Amino acid sequence: MSDQHSQSYGSPLPTVPVDRILKPISRFLHIQSSSGLVLLAFTVAALALANSPVSEGFLAFWKTTVGFSAGTFEMRHSLKHWINDGLMVIFFFVIGLELKRELVLGELKSLRAAALPIAAALGGMAVPAGLYLVLQYGQPGHRGWGIPMATDIAFVVGCLALLGKRVPHSLRILLLSLAIADDMGAILVIVVGYTSGVDLAALGLGLLGIGVVTLMAGLGVRSVSVYTLLGILIWFGFHESGVHATIAGVILGLITPVRPWINERLLVGFFRSVEDFLQGAPAADMHRRQELLRTVERATREATSPVERLEALLHPWVGFVIMPLFAFANAGVQIRTEALMHPVTLAVVLGLVVGKPLGIVLSSWLAVQSGLAKLPDTISWSVLAAAGVLAGIGFTMSLFIAGLALNGLLLDAAKIGVLVASAICGALGMTLLVWLLPKPETSHSA
Repeated sequence: MSDQHSQSYGSPLPTVPVDRILKPISRFLHIQSSSGLVLLAFTVAALALANSPVSEGFLAFWKTTVGFSAGTFEMRHSLKHWINDGLMVIFFFVIGLELKRELVLGELKSLRAAALPIAAALGGMAVPAGLYLVLQYGQPGHRGWGIPMATDIAFVVGCLALLGKRVPHSLRILLLSLAIADDMGAILVIVVGYTSGVDLAALGLGLLGIGVVTLMAGLGVRSVSVYTLLGILIWFGFHESGVHATIAGVILGLITPVRPWINERLLVGFFRSVEDFLQGAPAADMHRRQELLRTVERATREATSPVERLEALLHPWVGFVIMPLFAFANAGVQIRTEALMHPVTLAVVLGLVVGKPLGIVLSSWLAVQSGLAKLPDTISWSVLAAAGVLAGIGFTMSLFIAGLALNGLLLDAAKIGVLVASAICGALGMTLLVWLLPKPETSHSA
């Protein structure tokens, strides 16, 4: 049976010609590894333009001032600032949602299960930062100690996807949990290491907004537009306070409810009552019918938790718009010989390429030896070390912290260090995993 209206399981909607175009696009946008390819393409484009004859115009474009004024109040910033302090708030909001989901429902909800990725993340942050500080102690670039602490989840997921079924499920979960715990550490680094001169009045406005959001959620207010307006107010308070505005996104993500308003049992019972009514209702009772269908629409939406719904909505925007745009605005650096051999460049490279895997393996070994954690049976120490090398792909968060910590030639050197280290870790980590992981079994047809 293959007529136009025959559907796959769970899809009651008829097929229309435009679906042939939209469905492949939708599938691509919801494959997390695809965003890594787009991110890489925009990074390469930014580097090419920054080192081309049009480099001056390209780099100057991101310094273009954009803003508005109202009476005596004026808010004008460069395009790069609006991306880094505005659009990236949505990226950090999604990180907050992922943290909340993992802490409540995922691998980080159990202390025993979370012990290994948390230990690995702590070591993978502490050792690179310590190595960087040793190399930069007393030097102008010492403020960049947070740069080699990060792991870029988009690139790591993309690399794992290329390896396919060769990657054990336990290793995939470990790396993703490590990256999420790593993001949590990076957020703390931004708060502790790169926040100064706090305006308490503006911060109070942001905190008041968070309090209002919490109260409204407790009262059952479910309007996305209302929370969006409050989110903008909270962002403004944090932005003007001196505490980096992206922290507002993380906090909002962490206070987003992770449980659906309507559970599956209630939803099934409701659908049965609606079915009974629709089958027995007179055709003329259109008002009641429309009211029930609107209720069905709302009940279906509320059967998915706000965290899941917002993640599904925002992931394509973050992965295919915000992060590539961030890379396009920030990865464009002119590669000079003196910058390649700059002490900051070398410190970042050593921190990510050497410090990251060393810290992950050492802290994991200590956690296992102490009995706090257990290494999964499908992961050997050599495979964990190779995964630790792959985790040295810092990119997005490393570039972000570099922009907070340094400027001028020091910032350019740090960016080059991040790009070089990420390329080395990606290539070396993939090579090691291909060598160490068992080859997938091939089925032979009779």
